[in-house]
Amino acid sequence: MRIAAQEHLLPGATLAEKWRFAESVGFEGVELRGEEGFADRLPELRDAVADGAVVSSVCVISTTSFIGSFDPDRRREGVERLRDLIDVAGEVGARGVVTPNAYGQFSRNLPPFTPPRSDDEDRAILLEALGELGERAASAGTLIYLEPLNRYEDHVWNRIEQATAFCRELDSPAVKVMGDLFHMNIEEPDPPAAIRAAGGLLDHVHLADSHRYEPGAGHIDFAARFAALRDIGFEGWMALECRLTGAPDEVLPRVARHLRSLR
Repeated sequence: MRIAAQEHLLPGATLAEKWRFAESVGFEGVELRGEEGFADRLPELRDAVADGAVVSSVCVISTTSFIGSFDPDRRREGVERLRDLIDVAGEVGARGVVTPNAYGQFSRNLPPFTPPRSDDEDRAILLEALGELGERAASAGTLIYLEPLNRYEDHVWNRIEQATAFCRELDSPAVKVMGDLFHMNIEEPDPPAAIRAAGGLLDHVHLADSHRYEPGAGHIDFAARFAALRDIGFEGWMALECRLTGAPDEVLPRVARHLRSLR
């Protein structure tokens, strides 16, 4: 189990500067934010990696365009963006690219409660998109990680078991599941049991406490979740995705020490 921090948490203007800080306080990698125009950063990223920076993963960042968007044009943009992120991830040695179905598009727990697309239609659209993208990821030497979000942020994958069932149906060696401990704290009746049930399909983890601040600032039992990860032989990355209760140079060294002590 290796620990990384998302780049926006780290001081510095470039990946090279962010990596130097991350490494100095005990992190082993940096998770990049796959925002619009991300591919334009490739020269900078290549240079940083050549100088020793370690990229753990890339996370899709968008408010409008996802592989599961209802609007066909937005969905096409989401697929194209994920394709670009996969290519960059392969070039910089990232283990995988994180994507939800969509973020903030629909919740069955908020009006109008019934999505405009059926479950079967959702499944067919995602199988088609991820079938194509899985082949691209395999060719690039990286993975795609499906991220379940809590019930108020998405309606397709809310629990780890839903994402693992989809992976089994898709049957692509390049498509796996990630678990976000913040979302799992909301959705999973027994988060360690959910980790153990996912087994080898769980290949990436996002770390945040119960209120989305850094691990140790809330009430999540990280020791129990890390024990479950050890039980499944987890060898992937765990990336910090959270807010901080203080300045990065004060909080992040403490968090890194805490996480490393639990591995």
